[in-house]
Amino acid sequence: MEALCKASALFPPFHSIPTHSSSSPHLHRLPKTFCLRTRIDGKEKVPSEEPNVPSTKSVLPGSDVWKLFSHAQRNIMHINKQRLVAMKEVKRLKVENETLLENLEQLETEMERTLNELQGRNSAPAPSLSLCELLLRIDSMVISGLLSKGDASELRQKFMESKVAIHDTLGDIHHKTDTQLLSELRKISEKITKKPLHIVHICSEMEPVASYGPLATYVTGLSSALQRRGNFVEVILPKYSNINIGMIQGLSRVEAEFESYFGGQWHNNAAWIGSYKGIGIIMIEPLQYSAFFSRERSHGYSDDFERFLYFSRASMDYIVKSGKQPDVLHIHNWETAVVGPLFWDIFVHQGLDSTRILLTCQDFGSQCLEQPNKLELCGLDPHKLHRPDRLQDNDDTNLINILKGGIVYSNKVVVMSTIHSRERIIHSLSCGLEPALAIHKEKLMVSPYGIDAQQWDPSRHKYIPRTYSAHDMDGKTACREALIQRLSLSRRISIVVGCIFHGKSEIDVKNLKIALQNGTRQGAQFVLMDCNSILKPLQDEFKDVKLIPRYDEPLTHLIIAACDIILCPSFDDPLLQVPLKAIKYGSAPISLSSVTDDFRNLNRQSEGHDQGSTNVSRYILSTFGEMSLPSSY
Repeated sequence: MEALCKASALFPPFHSIPTHSSSSPHLHRLPKTFCLRTRIDGKEKVPSEEPNVPSTKSVLPGSDVWKLFSHAQRNIMHINKQRLVAMKEVKRLKVENETLLENLEQLETEMERTLNELQGRNSAPAPSLSLCELLLRIDSMVISGLLSKGDASELRQKFMESKVAIHDTLGDIHHKTDTQLLSELRKISEKITKKPLHIVHICSEMEPVASYGPLATYVTGLSSALQRRGNFVEVILPKYSNINIGMIQGLSRVEAEFESYFGGQWHNNAAWIGSYKGIGIIMIEPLQYSAFFSRERSHGYSDDFERFLYFSRASMDYIVKSGKQPDVLHIHNWETAVVGPLFWDIFVHQGLDSTRILLTCQDFGSQCLEQPNKLELCGLDPHKLHRPDRLQDNDDTNLINILKGGIVYSNKVVVMSTIHSRERIIHSLSCGLEPALAIHKEKLMVSPYGIDAQQWDPSRHKYIPRTYSAHDMDGKTACREALIQRLSLSRRISIVVGCIFHGKSEIDVKNLKIALQNGTRQGAQFVLMDCNSILKPLQDEFKDVKLIPRYDEPLTHLIIAACDIILCPSFDDPLLQVPLKAIKYGSAPISLSSVTDDFRNLNRQSEGHDQGSTNVSRYILSTFGEMSLPSSY
């Protein structure tokens, strides 16, 4: 602007330019205009702009005008130069401004980090303050006689040396009595003292990597629960061709191959490693026997025994050659039950002296009976194992029973059942294994089917429109409204009943039809999820029945959350654990199958330390065992 002002000062005001008077009565002829360019030797030449150089302007009429024009021309050139200089200066200032802004942002970031550090330092005394309060409360327990001096000293040392956040673990201790606080302190003290376990599952499936049945859900749920308690969990699986690779984080093939014994020779295998939600995953891929696991299905072939015998031996070879020394080898069903004999006859002295074997059986229906000489394929001695107290089958003594071998050679055996006691399983549901189970009764435990509390929790789940809990049930009403809108259900009906079947569920169509007849007469509306479309005719027969012909995981969550009642094929549901999910989501589970008096009496049995009659079965049977569909309205 300063340059423009200086330039404008060089121009005289318009009224100072000489003009002809407008009052002159005569019109004056305009002076002739001459071109300022001349030609010299055929070239144009512009007259010099220097004032001392004579030019044609000096001889032209109206010389004052030409002087002003020349002056203005020089000023314009000067202004253009100044404008270019100004543009360069503006560009420089712009760059400088951007640099200053970047520096300012960096300073703000550093300032924020410094403030956070200062806040962290200022808040650091809080845990110490909680610890001080805790130590003082321990003093109070000693003085009041609740705690001995020796126990108090041990507790103080544990909490002072541990990294446990006192406030996060115990909450506000001011509102707790000394007795309540001492009980919590002892429980936490046990956890601090316990050494984390290294657990390795050897199994045929795991959800969602290789999910083919109830075992997959069990392995993932148990592994997640163990991991949350601070244990280190790994799962060894066959590398099926249809495995869900997208669910495995960081999947990669180990560069070096490893050998395993099978059929009198050593064969190369590839190991693939990755993880799922912090659970280590190892997949074994046979290279010479590549056809073993490159099939459409995981089971159901005539050579299933050879396939899983190879996998079990290869898994043990991998554990030894990788230098693992797990605390627990967890094997599952007949598919990996042979790991028990393999471990004690071949591998226990190869660095696994402190390892113990745990076998879990989903049921005793599949036991795998084979010729004894096939044990030689994996290096076992048939003559040593084909004995009544080992692998010999109780009914067909010419064969070996692989599941029986797992029971005999395991340190602990867990049988999965939600409602059956240990005695009933041994005497009525053992499928010919009663002699072996009776001998090894002391190591037999019964465990209810569980669910992943992280995945099935209405207070924090992503598949339902609004979360809720036992203390705030408003979200269940919102879920009901969402289900009505999604499936176009009738709003005039007050009771919504859900029923979820998997592809492998056993559907009692006769009892279900009776339940539908009774329910619709009472004004209920039904939502049925059936993967095999067996129930499609029922939708045509009953107008208040909505059929979903496929299994939809997100919709399953919404149905269980929205319905008042959930019909279950049975309370003993190993595949979907629908009764447990219904209770978790505040819906009443009603069994389609009859619950006999023997089952109902289980909740009154007391077997001491035996876990056969569990708290879960007692609660389900005592609360819902007597209920039928009409009585639940």
